[in-house]
Amino acid sequence: MNLYIVRHGNTFDKGDIVTRVGGRTDLPLSISGREQAKALSRAFASIKLGACYSSPLRRTIDTAEAICSPHDLTIKPAEFLREIDYGPDENKPETQVVVRLGQKAILDWDEMSKVPNGWNVDPDMYIKAWSDFVTTLTLDNTLVVTSNGVARFVIDALDLQVNHRKLLTGSVAKLTRTSGVWSVDYWGLRPPFLTSPK
Repeated sequence: MNLYIVRHGNTFDKGDIVTRVGGRTDLPLSISGREQAKALSRAFASIKLGACYSSPLRRTIDTAEAICSPHDLTIKPAEFLREIDYGPDENKPETQVVVRLGQKAILDWDEMSKVPNGWNVDPDMYIKAWSDFVTTLTLDNTLVVTSNGVARFVIDALDLQVNHRKLLTGSVAKLTRTSGVWSVDYWGLRPPFLTSPK
């Protein structure tokens, strides 16, 4: 059984002020984000997807539709896939977030999922949600489209080994279950990625 976890495409383009976009900010894909979604659609064209799940946010739904529509799949919404709540840093320019928290707090989040002060994140809830979700999977090649803050907790839920936790926009993680044990084929690759080594 294969589980593909996709981070949505860009919500900002070159020259835009990049903000910390969480679950309370519902931005659409930017121009470059729509191009990323098209690239993902092409990359998944040769894979027979069995099911497609997405958070309820526009950026994830738009990405999921680009990938799943050619497969004639209905997108199943899943609230637990909604991006985390960045508290006082929600939709604030990234430069302001770094000033408030410090660069080390951002690095600790990116590398270890250590929740910065003020963010409304319950790691145990996300870990349980991922654990519960994977037990419901019965079809091969399930696609999940979510955000970086949520995707990272599948690592803890399935006791996976990865070099880094952050998924880039428009990138894919492929997890495989063999004899009940999950492993990582790749984590955070952008198209073309299907023939990339582990």
